Amino acid sequence: MAFVEKTALEDGNAGMSEATAGDFFALLKPRVMSLVVFTAFVGLMAAPVAVNPFIAVTAILSIAIGAGASGALNMWYDADIDRLMKRTVSRPVPSGRVKPGEALAFGLVLSVLSVMTLGVFVDWLAASLLAFTIFFYAVVYTMWLKRWTPQNIVIGGAAGAFPPVIGWAAATGSVGLEPIVLFLIIFLWTPPHFWALALFKADEYGRAGIPMMPNVAGVASTRRQIFAYALVVAVVGVLPWLLGYVGAGYGVVAAVLGAGFVWYAWQVLRMADADRVMRPAKMLFAYSLLYLFAIFAAYLADKVIERALAIPGV
Repeated sequence: MAFVEKTALEDGNAGMSEATAGDFFALLKPRVMSLVVFTAFVGLMAAPVAVNPFIAVTAILSIAIGAGASGALNMWYDADIDRLMKRTVSRPVPSGRVKPGEALAFGLVLSVLSVMTLGVFVDWLAASLLAFTIFFYAVVYTMWLKRWTPQNIVIGGAAGAFPPVIGWAAATGSVGLEPIVLFLIIFLWTPPHFWALALFKADEYGRAGIPMMPNVAGVASTRRQIFAYALVVAVVGVLPWLLGYVGAGYGVVAAVLGAGFVWYAWQVLRMADADRVMRPAKMLFAYSLLYLFAIFAAYLADKVIERALAIPGV
C-alpha cells in the first residue's frame, strides 16, 4: 500500500511545480533544525580551544544545511504516510506544493554541499560525522526503522544526538568523553519526548501504519517506559557536573530540570484512564522541549562564565 501511494506521488513529477522559496524552506524542518544548530553550537563552544570565528560560522552553517538536507530527504520519502496524518498533511510534498523529485534533488544537493563545505573549510572528521548523521536519519531511520519497529525512536534518536559531537569535532578535530555525554543527554531524552507525542497522536500513527510504541505495546507499557527513561534522563543530565566538566551552577539547574521531567512523566504514569493520559502527555511533550533547550543553555552559560572569569582582570 505504501509503495502504491509513493509511486502515485512520484508519477506527479512531470513538469516543475510552482513551489515558493518558503515551501523549500519548510522542507528543511526549520524548528527541528534550530534545535540541532543550538546543540551543535554548544558542543563547539564547550570545546577547550579557541575557535576561529570563520571556522565557527562555517561549521554551524554546514551543520544547519546538513540538518535541513536530512529533513528534506525525510519529507521526500515519507510523503505517502505524511498524507495520512493531520500533523503532517500540509507539508510541502504531500500537499503537492513541492514535487517529490524536487524534494529529493534538493535534499541530495544540500547533503553534498554541507558535508563538502565542512570538510574543506573546517575538518574532515566533523564532515564524516555529519555525513553519517544525514545517512542515519534519511536511510536507517526514515527508510527502515520508522516503518518496521517500535524501537524506531530509541535507535533513530542517535541522529538527533550527534550535533554537539560534530560541533566539538569541528573545533578540536577529535571526539572526547565530554561531547559523548552531551550525545547521551539527547539520545536518552528522545524516546520519552516522542512517545509523549505518540500517546496523543496514536490514532494518526495507526492510520499511517507507523509502529509507534503506544500502537504496538499499548498505552500502559508506553507510560511505564516514559517514566523509566525520565529517571535516566534526570541522572544523565547532571553527569557533566559530576564528571567535572561544568560547575555547580549547571548541576543545580540540571537537577531542577530533571526533577521537572520526572514529575511530568509521573503525571503521565499515574493516569489510569487512557483518555485522561492525553493532557499530561501533551504537557510532558511541551516540557521536554523546554528541558533540552534549557539544559544546553545552562551548559553554554557555564562555559561562557568560566572562560570570562579566567580572563585576567575580569
